[in-house]
Amino acid sequence: MPRPVVIGLTLAILLDTGLQIFWKMAVTDIPDQPNLWLAARDILHRPIFLLVGFFMAAQAVNWIAVLDHADLSYAHAITSLSYISVGGLSVLYLGERLDTTQMLGIGLILVGVWCVGKSGHTGTPAEGNAP
Repeated sequence: MPRPVVIGLTLAILLDTGLQIFWKMAVTDIPDQPNLWLAARDILHRPIFLLVGFFMAAQAVNWIAVLDHADLSYAHAITSLSYISVGGLSVLYLGERLDTTQMLGIGLILVGVWCVGKSGHTGTPAEGNAP
């Protein structure tokens, strides 16, 4: 597998994991508000939302770069590994628990990624099919 694909997919998993963990941390600190304006005010006064925005922007830029080198069907399947890392970090650092169904889902993700990984990626359009 080409180095840009490996680096891009690894970065995609790390960025998605960071985004989800910081998003969880950010929204758990927001009190329930009776209207949208008060909720928006609370969001704007919490710097962690700037970090969430940074992760979203970095994730978008990286995703475009990844898709320049790998097929969507391959890349999307591999980046689903972030569901596993988010689950694990949520248990370790946020005090969440995984139930049996979630553990089964993690197992299915691993099997799916393994199957997709065996198929490899093409990364370039087939001759005659490119626009």
